[in-house]
Amino acid sequence: MQPDHITTTPPDDDGTQTTANDVQDILSDLFSMQADGTTGGTRTFSLSGISLHNLTRLLRAASGTSGPHPYFDGEDEDEDDDETGLLYDDDEWGFESRTQGRPTWFEEVTEPMKEGVELLYSGDFGRIGPKSRNQRNAANIARHILAKSSTVVPASHREELISGMVPNTNGTTIAEYASNIYTGQFSADSSFYYTCAQDFRLHIFDTSAPPQPMTPQRRYLTHSDDSMRTTMKVSRTIQGRPGRWTITDANLSPDNERMIYSSITPTVYMTSTRDDSPQQIAIPFTDSSQSRSRYGYDGLHGESFGIYSCRFSADGNEVIAGGNGKIFVYDLLANKRTVKISAHSDDINSCCWADTSSGNVLVSASDDTFLKVWDRRSLGASQKPSGVLVGHTEGITYVSAKGDGRYVISNGKDQALRLWDLRKMRSSQEFDSIKDKHYGIRGFDYRYSRYAKPRVKAHPKDCSVMTYRGHTVYRTLIRCHFSPAASTGSQYIYSGSADGKIHVWSLDGRIVQVLDRSRTLPITFDPSAPDVETTRGTRQAACVRDVSWHSQEPVLISAAWSSAEGGSHIARHEWKGLSKMAGSLEDWAQKQREEGNEVENKRRRRSTRLRELEQRRAAAQTMPGAFDDDDDDEGI
Repeated sequence: MQPDHITTTPPDDDGTQTTANDVQDILSDLFSMQADGTTGGTRTFSLSGISLHNLTRLLRAASGTSGPHPYFDGEDEDEDDDETGLLYDDDEWGFESRTQGRPTWFEEVTEPMKEGVELLYSGDFGRIGPKSRNQRNAANIARHILAKSSTVVPASHREELISGMVPNTNGTTIAEYASNIYTGQFSADSSFYYTCAQDFRLHIFDTSAPPQPMTPQRRYLTHSDDSMRTTMKVSRTIQGRPGRWTITDANLSPDNERMIYSSITPTVYMTSTRDDSPQQIAIPFTDSSQSRSRYGYDGLHGESFGIYSCRFSADGNEVIAGGNGKIFVYDLLANKRTVKISAHSDDINSCCWADTSSGNVLVSASDDTFLKVWDRRSLGASQKPSGVLVGHTEGITYVSAKGDGRYVISNGKDQALRLWDLRKMRSSQEFDSIKDKHYGIRGFDYRYSRYAKPRVKAHPKDCSVMTYRGHTVYRTLIRCHFSPAASTGSQYIYSGSADGKIHVWSLDGRIVQVLDRSRTLPITFDPSAPDVETTRGTRQAACVRDVSWHSQEPVLISAAWSSAEGGSHIARHEWKGLSKMAGSLEDWAQKQREEGNEVENKRRRRSTRLRELEQRRAAAQTMPGAFDDDDDDEGI
């Protein structure tokens, strides 16, 4: 509890705050001057009592969000990590650019990994036929459509046509916004795209409407929010209730009629997406009704905690929320909180429902490096999780479920994205024996530091199915998702990155596409027009916070924070074939590969027929009374 006279600075992305008194003490020590008693004398600075962490924060604040940032790894003295025998040394002081790419210790996966191939062909990730063609590089969309011209392709077989169409353009700007966007997602049917931002505004865009062209002379379009410049049709702009620092998360109901959003407060708000002036209904997660301040969170005598993540259930009747070590479920029909679990020893950055058929299984992801799985049917007997997913060595920024109650993925500050099978989780008894052991880098802060080469790449009790690397998880809680089930069978995994890239992985571990937001075209270009080749980046690399894949089309929309000018840029990334590409060497190489594959397939089929003919000939010659003359090879 803080005294009334102490003010606080806005918290960082994970909600931590620094009091004004703390800053004053630090600055007082930093700039204490000892004059020699004469005018113009030499002044010295006393740095006693200032930690490297606080000095780093001051230097970062002075330099803004762009440019190099100092980092340090480890504490001031060497320490042993419990029973691991790992020695942590102080690394040299250095500087890193916030736009730094993949870590130098990263080893790119160039060949499909056995475990991932087994997943692809397990039947859990869509139809197997399209994957076989993609593995052989034999997918030819035009020929496939022509071959199907005499038959009707069921809508459920959309994957047959477009599963191999991974968005392959660096994108075109479709919106510019003056504030940092924390969530940018399509609705379930992709008829809406919605965002929430640090200025506590939520925007809903109608993606079924045609884009509105923009010219350099036409600076703003005709809608009420003058901080937004966009070619998309804005259906609603909702001013959220004030809270702490930012809106941390937002989510649409399955019927697209309602939206919920959270801040770093104990209250989630629900509002209508249809009304021009919608009423905002408070969903309190405190133990009892408390008087709230004008900022929307509890005062000195109530509970004070923050909600970082919130999600509607599949039927839209419940809301799951996670925050400072706790996970909650609220029943909207009964108008009461039904679940409260003290789930983790650190902040819960993300939570979700494990499946879309029922609301029984919950998943929470925390800065304590663990994901926990909860079955509501057994919570009455025990507050222990049904199982724990162990593998990350640093805090977890996001968890996303495939929706089948079996597979989830998570992004970690250890620069790893992991795929989990809930059937292979560790038991609560196993977890109790390892929960107090830390295998990460001591002193690492993802907001300010780079991630040095890890001592261990995974927890010794790692139970993840696959690990994907190549992106960077710095500065903010970078999100990750499965590709849509209807069009791709969820066979791809994608994530934003602090280096301004969008990474798309195949389940087998390979990176199949990397999109560069520094090469995104300006807002005056048409996203669907033939691609324009750029010789250099159009702006400094951004931090890609969130990415969303259209449920029916090979289209991505990414929301990225600008590095230099501030605010956010939303970009649309489409799949474009050779007819719309810029004619680069990579495009011609792709064309030659496809043509070469067709020749190779013909040669392979001919070789197969020849081998079969030789086998029949050899079998015939061994039969009694067989002739020894050569067969006519005509027709081979």
